[in-house]
Amino acid sequence: MNTAAAFADFRTYPLISALTAVHTLADRIQVKWADDRVSPFHHQWLRDNCPCPMCVYTVTREQVLEIVDVAENLKPSDVSVDAEGCLRVDWQDGHLSRFDPGWLRAHAYDDESRAERRASKPKSLLWNSNLTLPVFDYQVLMNDNDALLQWLLAVRDTGLTQVRGVPTEPGSLKLIAQRISFIRESNFGVLFNVQSKADADSNAYTAFNLPLHSDLPTRELQPGLQFLHCLVNDAEGGESIFVDGFAIAEALRDEDPEAFKSLCEIPVEFRNKDRHSDYRCLAPIIALDAFGQVSEIRMANFLRGPFDTSVEQMPALYHAYRRFIAMTREARFRVMTRLNPGEMWCFDNRRTLHARNAFDPATGARHFQGCYVDRDELLSRILVLQR
Repeated sequence: MNTAAAFADFRTYPLISALTAVHTLADRIQVKWADDRVSPFHHQWLRDNCPCPMCVYTVTREQVLEIVDVAENLKPSDVSVDAEGCLRVDWQDGHLSRFDPGWLRAHAYDDESRAERRASKPKSLLWNSNLTLPVFDYQVLMNDNDALLQWLLAVRDTGLTQVRGVPTEPGSLKLIAQRISFIRESNFGVLFNVQSKADADSNAYTAFNLPLHSDLPTRELQPGLQFLHCLVNDAEGGESIFVDGFAIAEALRDEDPEAFKSLCEIPVEFRNKDRHSDYRCLAPIIALDAFGQVSEIRMANFLRGPFDTSVEQMPALYHAYRRFIAMTREARFRVMTRLNPGEMWCFDNRRTLHARNAFDPATGARHFQGCYVDRDELLSRILVLQR
């Protein structure tokens, strides 16, 4: 098979079901599969997705055709299933398109195919205080891509993992973060040191407790993944606390739908300001994806500006905000544990809210290092490893 002419993608698409028949209608082609499913494909959709070397640059696998350069009423002069099982479309203007049946089935947009794809998408595994924490070994992750994939899937689906056996030399965190991708730099640096200091530019760099929050809600795009690596932890206190923000949001949706709606619709401003920077972002606390599923939690009370909404909405916003924070304090959702030297948290910062109990710096040293990697880089690395 001339694969370059059949599908333009770096991925592979298994043949779920063979093409058995094809029928031309006024504005579309209707194909029948061996499992009796029927999928219509509009003429413009087929022409727009032609994978031939004239329409897709074979080196980058990126499209060069723009559909506006093709006649809007273009129709095929002939359609068939060729000897290699591909859908062949001969267009009236002389252009030829061939579609690999695996690719075509993976992108079919009949109701059954779309529902099937949606059902097969990865789903967040919601958790509460009974979470069985996914734990991984540093040396294995650094040397075994199969183990690396399992770790990344756990980060994607559960949103909270721990890695043990990480070297405690400063900077060691960088190596394992880069097993995923490049590190996202912020105004706190590439790697940031979480230590108590007198001239702190963040509450994180003090010894008192931090309530449950996401990092950098003041940015248009909050960091996707956060890493926290323990180098030294001799001080009393300072236990890590986590909750699944998605689980709390879904519980709020069930228990108080109006409060859930308010947090999805009314934007709140978060601010992060020091002597040299001033970051601000106005966005709802709960973000939903195109399917109405919770995709992001934006929360840090210590970085929140005054609420700015209508007189009518203000009581509803305060009710919803109070309810959400109260739920983060409920024992049913909270996981608390102490991080020891050589251990590292890796969690989804746009999902898993984290907190820290107060600690006493007079009882010993405490030094963590952290960094960020965007969620897009995690998802991309998973797809490449799965190839």
